Amino acid sequence: MKSKHVLSASQFVFSFLFLLNLSITELKAQDLRIEPPNWWVGMQMNDIQLLVHADNISTYRPELSYKGVELTKIHKADSPNYLFIDLIIADEAQPGRFEIKFKKKGAKNQSFTYELKSRPKPAEEYFGFNHTDAVYLITPDRFANGNPENDVVESMRETEVDRTDNYARHGGDIQGIIDHLDYVADMGFTSIWSSPLLTNDMKSSSYHGYAITDFYEVDPRFGDLELYKKLSKQASEKGIGLIMDMVANHCGSGHWWMQDLPFKDWLNFQKLYEEGKSIPNSNHKRSTNQDPYASKHDSKLNNQGWFVSTMPDLNQNNPVLAQYIIQNSIWWVETLQLHGIRQDTYPYPDKAFMSDWAGAIMKEYPNFNIVGEEWTTDQVLVSYWQEGQHNKDGYDSNLRSVMDFPMQMKIVQALNEGNEGWGNGLTKIYEGLANDFNYPEPKDIMIFMDNHDMDRVFTQLNENVQKTKMALGLILTLPRTPQVYYGTEILMENSDQRGDHGLIRTDFPGGWNGDTVNAFTGENLTPEQLDFQSFLKALLNFRKTSSALQDGKMIHFAPFDGIYAIFRIHKDETTVAFLNTNSKTTTIDLSRFDELELSGKSFTEVIEGTDLLWKEQIDLKPGFTLYSHLTELK
Repeated sequence: MKSKHVLSASQFVFSFLFLLNLSITELKAQDLRIEPPNWWVGMQMNDIQLLVHADNISTYRPELSYKGVELTKIHKADSPNYLFIDLIIADEAQPGRFEIKFKKKGAKNQSFTYELKSRPKPAEEYFGFNHTDAVYLITPDRFANGNPENDVVESMRETEVDRTDNYARHGGDIQGIIDHLDYVADMGFTSIWSSPLLTNDMKSSSYHGYAITDFYEVDPRFGDLELYKKLSKQASEKGIGLIMDMVANHCGSGHWWMQDLPFKDWLNFQKLYEEGKSIPNSNHKRSTNQDPYASKHDSKLNNQGWFVSTMPDLNQNNPVLAQYIIQNSIWWVETLQLHGIRQDTYPYPDKAFMSDWAGAIMKEYPNFNIVGEEWTTDQVLVSYWQEGQHNKDGYDSNLRSVMDFPMQMKIVQALNEGNEGWGNGLTKIYEGLANDFNYPEPKDIMIFMDNHDMDRVFTQLNENVQKTKMALGLILTLPRTPQVYYGTEILMENSDQRGDHGLIRTDFPGGWNGDTVNAFTGENLTPEQLDFQSFLKALLNFRKTSSALQDGKMIHFAPFDGIYAIFRIHKDETTVAFLNTNSKTTTIDLSRFDELELSGKSFTEVIEGTDLLWKEQIDLKPGFTLYSHLTELK
C-alpha cells in the first residue's frame, strides 16, 4: 500500500512541470521595468546606468551582446527587486535593438529588448531660451481642455473632475495647449514653460504636477508621450520653444518605488519614514547654502527636510539616485528636443549634486539653458547661483539663469507706495537695477511679475490697470529674460482670496466648451481686458524685432517728480521707456538727457504709433510709454 505522501510517477512529472512552469514564467508574468527605456548613440554621456525592477530580479544575471555596447558592472540594491546595470556605449556603436537577457539557474532565460536610437539632431543645435525670448508660463490643467475623453482615468487615485473646486482637476491637457499655439505665437511669446506634465498619481491636488510618481511617464490625463512630442514639434514650427519643468528635490508619496525603495538611503530621513514616524519638514533656510556661519543642524533641515509630507525628499548623495536624476533629465531633453529646463526648488537639494546635474546637461548641450527657482528677494543670494559668479566658497553652479524674485518684489513695492521720502517708490527699482553688478550676466536672469505660486500681479497691484501696464512694460524693456504667467494678459486676479493657490491657477476663459468668455478670441472680455491684451501683444511683438530691447546697452536716469526713464541703445536703434506714476499728464524737460545726443531725432510711440520729435520737452501721459528711434540706413 502506497503512503499518501508518496507521489506516483505521473504526479511527480506533473508537479515538476508545474514548478518548472512557475520558474519559467516568474518574470514573464509580471512587469519588467527598465529605466531609462532607451538611449542614443553619439552622446557625451555614453556611460549609463539602467534601473531594472521586477520581483527578485537580483537573483538573475543580466547579459548582452551588441557591438559597441559593454556591460561593465552589476549593482545589487538593498531590495532584492532591483538591479542597476552599468553600460558603456562606444563611439562605434550603431543605432539598433538588442536583447538584455536575464539568466537564472533552473529557470528559462528572460529578455528585454533595448534600443539605441539615432539622435534627432546634433547636440550643438539644442539652443536654449535666452534674453531674446519671452516665456509664457502655463498651468496645463487650467489652460484648455482639448480632449475631454482623458479627463478621468479610472485606474488612477484621483478621478474627480470639478471645475468649481480650486484644488480638483479641471481637465486641461496637452491637446489644449496644441490647439492654442497660434494664440501664443500671435501674442508674441517665443517659449512655453509648462508646469510638470508627468504622472502625478496622488489622491488629491494632483493637478499641479509637482508630486511626480513616475519620472518617465506622461500623466494620461494630460495625454501621452507621443502627444508631448507633437506639442514640442508643432510649437517649434511656430517659433516657440518648449521649456520643461523638472523636480530633482522630491517625488510624490504615490511614486511607484515608495512601496519598495531600492536602498536604505534613497530618501532623506528614510528610517523615520519606514518606521511610520514623524518626518521633519524643511526649515526653508535656503541661505544656509551660502552662510559661512550656518550650523549643521540648520543646513541639514534645509537640504534634507521634506518639502511637505506628500513629497518625499530624495537623497541625491546616493550615487545611484544621482545618476538616475541626471540621466532622466537628459533623456527628456533628447526625447522632446527641449528649449530649456526650469528646475523647481533649486536650493533645497544637495548643492554639490545640483552643480553636477546642471554641469552634465550643459556638457551634453553646450548651447542649452536652465533656470533655477530660488525664491529669495536678496540679490546677493540669487547671484550666488548664477554660473560665473566668483563665490568665496569656490562654488560654481553651472546654472545660466536664476529667477528674479528680488526685482519682482521691488517693482510691486515701488508701484504701490508713493514717491515721498528717500528711497521710496520708483527709487526702489532704480537702486535695485544698480545692484545688477552682483550678477555675472544680468540679461540671463529671468524676470517676471507673477507665477503659479504667488498672487496675480493685478491683485498685487490692487487691480490698478495703469500700474499693471507699468509693471509688464518695465519687465519687457529691461535687460532680462521675461516670463509672463498665462492670464496676466487679460488681468486675471485672485483679490477676494489672496494666497489661494488653486485660485491663482484658475481656468483660462475659453479653454472649455461652453465658456461664455473666450480670451482666445476676445469674446465677452471687458474693454479693460481687451485693451490690456492688445497692449501686451503690441509690446511683445515689438520686442521680438527690437535689437535695442534684446541686446541694447541700458542707461537709466534717477527718478524725479514721479518719472523714471530707461534707455536701451543698440547700434542704429534707441528706445526709451517712461514710467509716469502721476495721476495727470506731466511735462518734462528733455535737456536732462542731453548726454545721449537725441535732439532732433524722430521717435515713434510703440503702442499707439504716434510720432515724436525729440526737442526741448515732452508731455507724458500717466502710466507706461515706450518710444523707439531707428536710424535709416543709407
